[in-house]
Amino acid sequence: MLLGASLVGALLFSKLVLKLPWTQVGFSLLLLYLGSGGWRFIRVFIKTIRRDVFGGMVLLKVKTKVQRYLRERKTVPLLFASVVQRHPDKTALIFEGTDTHWTFRQLDSYSNSVANFLQARGLASGSVVALFMENRNEFVGLWLGMAKLGVEAALMNTNLRRDALRHCLDTSKARALIFGSEMASAVCEIHASLDPSLSLFCSGSWEPSTVPTNTEHLDPLLEDAPEHQPSPPDKGFTDKLFYIYTSGTTGLPKAAIVVHSRYYRMVALVYYGFRMRPDDIVYDCLPLYHSAGNIVGVGQCLVNGMTVVIRKKFSASRFWDDCIKYNCTIVQYIGELCRYLLNQPPREAESQHKVRMALGNGLRQSIWNNFSSRFHIPQVAEFYGATECNCSLGNFDSKVGACGFNSRILNFVYPIRLVRVNEDTMELIRGPDGVCIPCQPGQPGQLVGRIIQRDPLRRFDGYLNQGANSKKIANDVFKKGDQAYLTGDVLVMDELGYLYFRDRTGDTFRWKGENVSTTEVEGVLSRLLDMTDVAVYGVEVPGTEGRAGMAAIASPTNSCDLEHFAQTLEKELPVYARPIFLRFLPELHKTGTYKFQKTELRKESFNPAVVKDPVFYLDARKGCYVPLDQEAYTRIQAGKEKL
Repeated sequence: MLLGASLVGALLFSKLVLKLPWTQVGFSLLLLYLGSGGWRFIRVFIKTIRRDVFGGMVLLKVKTKVQRYLRERKTVPLLFASVVQRHPDKTALIFEGTDTHWTFRQLDSYSNSVANFLQARGLASGSVVALFMENRNEFVGLWLGMAKLGVEAALMNTNLRRDALRHCLDTSKARALIFGSEMASAVCEIHASLDPSLSLFCSGSWEPSTVPTNTEHLDPLLEDAPEHQPSPPDKGFTDKLFYIYTSGTTGLPKAAIVVHSRYYRMVALVYYGFRMRPDDIVYDCLPLYHSAGNIVGVGQCLVNGMTVVIRKKFSASRFWDDCIKYNCTIVQYIGELCRYLLNQPPREAESQHKVRMALGNGLRQSIWNNFSSRFHIPQVAEFYGATECNCSLGNFDSKVGACGFNSRILNFVYPIRLVRVNEDTMELIRGPDGVCIPCQPGQPGQLVGRIIQRDPLRRFDGYLNQGANSKKIANDVFKKGDQAYLTGDVLVMDELGYLYFRDRTGDTFRWKGENVSTTEVEGVLSRLLDMTDVAVYGVEVPGTEGRAGMAAIASPTNSCDLEHFAQTLEKELPVYARPIFLRFLPELHKTGTYKFQKTELRKESFNPAVVKDPVFYLDARKGCYVPLDQEAYTRIQAGKEKL
């Protein structure tokens, strides 16, 4: 039935866009009606045709522009130059922390200084510079200036420390590191092991005693640098722009390659799909080292000329005051932020703003209507898509709980599919012909996108480490001989083609807005505990988004020094990756292929009435692990214990 309705949409799309004769369309419609369920088919068709045609038109518009920019060898700096030319004195960026306003002309001049300074220091197109700082206007100006020179920025997650930070710097092959003064202590921790040839520059407040030796203060150097436009590099629309580090599904963070066309595609699909306007003002409190904050948010400034308000970090108590102060019309979120806002006591400011759209991902169906109605936000613009993926989704008509939709219309220009998968192992289930099996409504499956490298909308640029790409690509998915990108996420589709997110149960889970690699955490714990049998998985906690990390540790004697263990974890893992719960048990059961059997562990979770093994939880106030008894469990269940 869904297939029939989607094909009808495709026929009308063919008529409206491809200009096929009505006789051909009408005859095909009659055949479809007779063979696809009669009135039930008509009901689905009526409910989906407007959505599907609109989605098709959005894709067609973006595809047309992408093809044009591909021919013209456009880049993000060149698209930004057009915006500067249109309105140089319009406000481009506002940093809430210091109430600093930059016009497009000022952002252009600052980024020119960055490009000219780096060029004078011997950097050229193809070089890499690592950027490690918290949110502020300079973050945008720095990577944009690098792009004007053809230098590729490696955007470092500010939560990274020690081995993970060193790994990201090493794999990027950066020739220079620009860090904010607030990150100086983290750089000092790894300074002794860094390549001596790595140039170090500190931006922000300057205190020589707090930075590594041979570090230069960047701000005065940029003030002295020329502000003229640098000569454009020999780069085109599908060349590298920068790298964003993602935990992926295994191992240490990996550098996802973002090319200019991918940056534009993500910006444009959101802009046209959610009917944004050039005069919108975006409130961006998400980290700029991730794609949501730096592409979906800041990209609206650089490509479409919007004003973007940047906040250093999210603040539930200041959120609506900021929106009122800066006349914001669009706010960005991840699901966790929405729940934090709902947990705040009611205040007048939450109904006095001008916000018309909340843009983001991960808003749970259970709080969707409450969030929209309490804060008087008419449009929730939920989207889905990892930094490196080629199958992003958009919930263009604000369907409650959906992260997007799947339609046969879009398969002409945007082939995506939900395919059957073993939820525990994430292994694709195939039919007798060896091709993946499409999901029917109600069946959970993994979202995949067909890879077509010559098409900027369908290409997969992958990771800087080419060895990591094979884990994200599958063969014979839509048909024999093809390739498709694997999202690693389990979704479920309803009768109308709307897709709903289900928490990952494979090798990653999400906590505090970040994806956590279970394999990476298992490796760290095994090393610290000097044992190999450690299984890490995510568990649900009432009143929180995502899943909290839990580690099952095979230790019959339970002889671990938990106080020292907690102190060491602070240095080894970012806060979102540290296990909240520890379970010590005599042994861990494995599958025939020597993988830990986590399904039963996840089901038992941390309930002391079910789990008879010793369980501990990370007390946020004490900073150490303490026994989890029934009283503590009750507090956690009631949301009275901060995790």
